[in-house]
Amino acid sequence: MVQLTGPKKIKCAVFISGTGSNLKSLIQFSKKNNSPISIELIISDNSKAKGLKFGKIFKISKKVFNFKNKIIAEKKIISDLENKNIKLICLAGFMKILSKNFIKNFKGKILNIHPSLLPKYKGLNTHKRVLLNNEKYSGCTVHFVNYRLDSGKIILQKKVKIRKSETAKSLAKKILIQEHRLYPKAIKEVFNL
Repeated sequence: MVQLTGPKKIKCAVFISGTGSNLKSLIQFSKKNNSPISIELIISDNSKAKGLKFGKIFKISKKVFNFKNKIIAEKKIISDLENKNIKLICLAGFMKILSKNFIKNFKGKILNIHPSLLPKYKGLNTHKRVLLNNEKYSGCTVHFVNYRLDSGKIILQKKVKIRKSETAKSLAKKILIQEHRLYPKAIKEVFNL
């Protein structure tokens, strides 16, 4: 009889469009014994996404989809997710909005990380908008994805103090460090660990 070590991990896909720094931190988290996930697939809408290199480095299969025809792209992605028995999607800087149909057809959980304290500052250019409004704090939020942009149920948030001399770039950097810590915590929260 074959002895399985540790609990069976939930198969996860990570969707990226850019550098993949959250992807990298999620891969490192997935390698830990106490992590509930194993990352089986990296999906991107951008063939030049720097984060795709982590597929090669960590030997995780990766696929790039052209979103010119969103309906076709999403159908193909759903089929790939089903083939790999993926039960969790982590959006990590994925710059396309998934359709209602996609969300309905994916039979698992979809999480997203957003660089603001939702429900404030949904959408793009969050750091710039936060600074223009002279906010004292910003941060990041991990939430479930629903049919409305950045509006799903919040799982966890982390607050960051804004310095007087803060720029959008320095704030983005500061928040990204917290994102890398928050996403794994939120995943554990989702699976009650």
